[in-house]
Amino acid sequence: MSQPTPLMPHATASWLVDNTALTFEQIAEFCGLHMLEVQAMADDLASSKYTGRDPVRAGELTMDEIEKGQQDPEYKLKMHKVPVTVSRTKGPRYTPVSKRQDKPDGIAWILRNHPEVSDAQIGKLIGTTRNTIAAIRDRSHWNIANITPKDPVTLGLCSQRELDAIVAKAAKKAGIEEEVAGDERLVDDREALIEELRAEREAATKAASEAAQEAEAAAWLEAKRAAEAENGE
Repeated sequence: MSQPTPLMPHATASWLVDNTALTFEQIAEFCGLHMLEVQAMADDLASSKYTGRDPVRAGELTMDEIEKGQQDPEYKLKMHKVPVTVSRTKGPRYTPVSKRQDKPDGIAWILRNHPEVSDAQIGKLIGTTRNTIAAIRDRSHWNIANITPKDPVTLGLCSQRELDAIVAKAAKKAGIEEEVAGDERLVDDREALIEELRAEREAATKAASEAAQEAEAAAWLEAKRAAEAENGE
């Protein structure tokens, strides 16, 4: 079973590249990254994108552990303290920065496919404001030309169960009859299918992300080698 990765893998890798003599393989394995990504950081192709994060200060590594790694290139670093993921229990839904640009697409999808859902429900589900929802509805949003309705579950803005819950609640309030409302077995079967599809989607997304990272890192390395070959001539 693999150990957990640092809270900020890329920033941690950048710090280890700049401040230790660990091998690219050791850093990559500890941070859960591809070795070529770490090499790109060492070649200044990617490190400028990240502000280094000291894993020793964060309690994820000890200097003794780093020393062991520096003395033995085959040594696998062991995490000292597993990072704690902070969970929010109050306030609006938090959406990672990488997904915030997808919010308008998710809002547009709900408005188009489930007009019975209220603005307040959409705001709570997606983590947005009523002004933004209204702007998308009346097409006065500043970026309306680039907004394409997309399933918020697929975008990772909410879970299928959360979306189903607000749709069912809104439908009941609006007097819309749904087959799942009166059949608990159907609800259970549907939820099981949803979980299965979600797991498949997450696996496909992860595989695609890993492939993209590997391709990008390979491209960086190929460009570097081409530049070195040209300079050598």
